[in-house]
Amino acid sequence: MLRTHTCGQLNDLDTGKNVELCGWVGSRRDHGNLIFIDLRDGYGLTQIVFNPSLKQDVHRKAEELRPEFVIKVKGIVQKRPRGTENPKLATGLIEVAAESVEILNKAATPPFEVSDDVNVTEESRLKYRYIDLRRPGMQKALRLRHKVCKLARDYFDERDFVEVETPILTKSTPEGARDYLVPSRVNPGMFYALPQSPQLFKQILMVSSFDRYFQIAKCFRDEDLRADRQPEFTQFDIEMSFVTEEDIFEISEGLMNKIFSQTIGYDLKPPFPRLKYAEAMSRFGCDKPDTRFGLELAEITDIVKNCRFKIFQDVLKKKGRVIAINAKGCGSYSRGQLDELIEFVKDYGARGLANFKVEKGALASQIDKFFSKDELAGVKERLAGVDGDMIFIVADSERIAYDSMAAIRKLFGKRLDLIDEKKFNFVWITDFPLFKYNDEEKRWESEHHPFTSVHPDDVGLLEKGERLHDIRSRSYDLVVNGAEIGSGSIRIHERKLQELIFKTIGIGDDEAALRFGFLLDAFKYGAPPHGGIAFGLDRLMTLLLGCESIRDVIAFPKTQKAFCPMTNAPSPVDEKQLDELNIKIKK
Repeated sequence: MLRTHTCGQLNDLDTGKNVELCGWVGSRRDHGNLIFIDLRDGYGLTQIVFNPSLKQDVHRKAEELRPEFVIKVKGIVQKRPRGTENPKLATGLIEVAAESVEILNKAATPPFEVSDDVNVTEESRLKYRYIDLRRPGMQKALRLRHKVCKLARDYFDERDFVEVETPILTKSTPEGARDYLVPSRVNPGMFYALPQSPQLFKQILMVSSFDRYFQIAKCFRDEDLRADRQPEFTQFDIEMSFVTEEDIFEISEGLMNKIFSQTIGYDLKPPFPRLKYAEAMSRFGCDKPDTRFGLELAEITDIVKNCRFKIFQDVLKKKGRVIAINAKGCGSYSRGQLDELIEFVKDYGARGLANFKVEKGALASQIDKFFSKDELAGVKERLAGVDGDMIFIVADSERIAYDSMAAIRKLFGKRLDLIDEKKFNFVWITDFPLFKYNDEEKRWESEHHPFTSVHPDDVGLLEKGERLHDIRSRSYDLVVNGAEIGSGSIRIHERKLQELIFKTIGIGDDEAALRFGFLLDAFKYGAPPHGGIAFGLDRLMTLLLGCESIRDVIAFPKTQKAFCPMTNAPSPVDEKQLDELNIKIKK
């Protein structure tokens, strides 16, 4: 080894030792005759002092040192002079008096300072990711990510799970998002797909009697990106045989408790609350509710169904909904503030935002004349309005009304300082719809994926093809602080039921055989009841570290345009490669 210790290892017990350290030059400070540098590596930082009275030639060499030079230093550990200690550093009680220094590699001036406090654009950070990853914050994030993965592996190993790697080059199957396709050179005109998840393979493993499977799996989806999405992402993937939802919940809660307690010292309290999808939507307007604060929604469709307000009546004729929220203490909002909120909900498709101020025990508004006293009193009572409150109302289609009011709720949760940022609230969302209707394509499709089993009480509706919008699934999501970090279901394990689901979403026998024939064939040979869940590692890491974007917890992420500024990928390839793949680029 070129070094005897790392730069985060030495303390006052090492005083008097001869040591050799290697690392990058951080800050350099000239104090008269003395030169100080902070020597940094992946483990920490050690102060090096160059004293001309100790080694004149070494002191002269230190004058050449510049930020990010890679150097090797030999010297003696000594206590820092009284009053110069740095209690924020693990090595803050000592320094190393340099007896020799060797420049292992010089460095150009970096595009930005290696510091967590530096103000630099994300584009620059990603272009010079090798510099960005030297920052303490990024070092912490990736080391914590490693620890989380190790904790997960140990946890599953202790519970008799078997880690199995599933293929990266696989078959294109419709699972919700676009596939990334890979052309086959040896099979002209044929394509592999990168897996959106290991879903089908882990079900095959259950048929193969492996009983308990897990994998830290890479997944790929060709979809539009935002802060919490990447074209390639990582998940803890789990599947178990002969289980119910409760078994999945218990295993998952134990994993979360282990990770949170042993990484950030936060003890969870399983079992987590359970909330049915329909209730989550009615109370919070979304299936990913942040339950750290109240400010819940209330539907007032029944109260205002006979009002004389034309906008509401037009919505009700189209079977829309009227949803309200009480912004406590916001009755003094100005016209400008109200207009700002109207523009805010328009981003979610809403055409407007009605408001009623609570004053003198009643509701007052520019539109209150269109409502009877009983209607206004009913709204006030349902929203528990008191003087000084402001009640906001959206009337629109169910989806738009819920989307816009969920966003309003989140906005006021922050604006009114109702959210405890140090708290983690976990909740299971259950009983999701099995199907959703695609208005553009005029057909039904799976809410999650087509391998999700139907709620036992709704099998009759499925067999009759009736009230598809009311059929519930055996799926579940784990939500924390308004973010979905896990999603899973009890799977279909009978061929007849799987074929019925395919037909319901428009996949006929021929297409089913072409796309999923291997799964259907496997079901003929004794498939056990099974279920599983997958946890998004990237999203989980953002919660543990308090980051805004998953790009801050991934070593080499892509931009929102799925581009890597460091490698310039994706990039063109030469004509020879395309010819070998029988591909011609359309101009």
